[in-house]
This record gives sequence, structure tokens and C-alpha cells, in this order.
Amino acid sequence: MNTPLIDPFQRAIRYLRVSVTDRCDFRCVYCMSEQMTFLPKAELLTLEELDRMCSTFIRMGVEKLRITGGEPLVRRGILTFFNAMGRHLESGALKELTVTTNGSQLARFANDLAAAGVRRINVSLDTLDEEKFAAITRWGRLPQVLSGIDAAQKAGLRVKINAVALKGFNEDELFRLVEWCAERDMDLTFIEVMPMGDIGNENRLGQYWALSDLRARLAENYSLLDLAERTGGPARYVKLEETGQKIGFITPLTHNFCESCNRVRLTCTGELFMCLGQEDNADLRAPLRANPETDAPLEEAIRAAIARKPKGHDFDYTRQELGGQMSRHMSHTGG
Repeated sequence: MNTPLIDPFQRAIRYLRVSVTDRCDFRCVYCMSEQMTFLPKAELLTLEELDRMCSTFIRMGVEKLRITGGEPLVRRGILTFFNAMGRHLESGALKELTVTTNGSQLARFANDLAAAGVRRINVSLDTLDEEKFAAITRWGRLPQVLSGIDAAQKAGLRVKINAVALKGFNEDELFRLVEWCAERDMDLTFIEVMPMGDIGNENRLGQYWALSDLRARLAENYSLLDLAERTGGPARYVKLEETGQKIGFITPLTHNFCESCNRVRLTCTGELFMCLGQEDNADLRAPLRANPETDAPLEEAIRAAIARKPKGHDFDYTRQELGGQMSRHMSHTGG
């Protein structure tokens, strides 16, 4: 059972994104509706089950673990899990343990995350305008997030900002965001809005801002140098020669880069999604709970799931309708 995880298209699966909770202390308008119904806590994997699940993937060749949510740092006792994963960093089996967060809890947890072996974090931040931030997150407050980023950098964590490109919302902040990140020595990645879940009255097509257009605007003020660098994720990078900073583009709609996908996503209930943009999933919670003494059935279930990993997703806005829309929210799959 020690052979690497290889999918049908000869891609080695080295990267696991794990949602530890579907709950969040924000209600971002492109992510979830304001009145969310969250999963019963009994359905979630316990922290011990998350440890066993992730340890099994690591034993099967996963080298990068990204912890997501919802907001992962609102999960009660989550530091216990981070500390447990530290043993895999110490052994060398796990090369990187990272976190994607909205930043709201970083002032509390930054030092502890660094002590657990986390070296890099991604903070989701779409605007530097306090009123706009409150509007788009519904429940969030910008000063709290900025204090969290301060704490993370003080703790020695490398911070990358993830900004969803939203037409008519943060178009006018493009250069402000770039300059702010450059001043703080933070990389910045822009993401196209994805058709995930029912978000109430918000209009997906109205939100969509193609990154090809965003990149063209950047090129009006900066010299862009394409980089060959890959971090195991879907982003493609350029260097701004004037500032030296790295800018990433995640373009699931205009250019999906599925051909190099080496990642799968585990939900907080133990569902494994082999592709973010497909509904097919495998229930790993059942073999985990049914076999407390052995991981062999779990390993078999993981291999069977990877054998179904598709070539790519079907997200599509080109016909002015939502092609490939997913019914589940991003907070369920893991952001």
C-alpha cells in the first residue's frame, strides 16, 4: 500500500486541502448566504479522526497539507490538530503545513501556528476600504483582520493575500492592493469568482471579472515578467519588475490549468472531492469509523477515489450563463 497515489492521467497526488469546519465568522457574499444552515457537529470528523485521516494520506505520499474551512481557526481545539501534524513535519514525511484564513483569529493564533510548524499562510482580503469590507463580508471588520496580519508577520509567518476579483467592487482598488502588499513584503494572488453554491440575491455573472482584463490593467502601470514557478496549486505567477513582488492569477474560468492538478479536497465530514468543479466524491468517513483498528480499508477507499479523478472541471461563463455550477458552498468543500 506504499505505492504513490497516481490518478488516471498520471498525475501524482501530493497535495491535500482539508476543510476542518464549514462554519465561519464572516458571510462573504460570493461564498455563502447570510442565513446559513451549518452541518450538525456530530457529522464532522473529530480532531482525532482528522489526524488519522491526514496521517493516512501523508503515509500514501501527500507532502503538502493546507488547512481550510469555513474559517479553520474558529474550530474548537484546532491547535491540537496543528500540533499533531507537527510530528509529520519533524519526520520529513510532510513538507509543508499551511493555512487559508480570513484573518479574523490570527491575532490570537499566529504565534501558536508558527510554533506548530506553519511557515506560510494565505489571508483572504478583497478590499482595503473599511465600509466595503463590512459590506462584502457582512459580519467582518477590517481592523481585526489587519491586526491579525500584523500578528502573523510579527510571528515570522510568510503572508500571502488572496483577493477575489469582483467586477464593480474592487476594480478601482487594483493598484492600491498591489502597492499595499509591496509595502508590506507580501505576495498577492487574484482569483476569479467561482460558481459555488446558492448565495441568495447575488449575481454570479455580475460579479465575474476576468483576470485577463485585470492583468492587462496591471501591465499599464508595471512591467510583468512571467515566472515558471509552481507551488503545487493552480496559480500562475508574474513578477512586477518595478516592485520585485510576485503576483499570482488563479483562473478556473478563463484558463483552468487542470492538466497539472495534483490536489484533492477533504471536507469536514470526510467526503473526498477529487475535483473542486465536479460533484463526484467518495465517503471516507464510513471506512474510517467502521475500522478503528486498521487503516487498510481507508487506504483502499482513497485509492479507489483517486482512480476516479477527472481530467478537469466544467466551470464556464462564456455563454452568459452559469455552466458547471456547483450546488455545494465553497465553505463545505474547503476554500
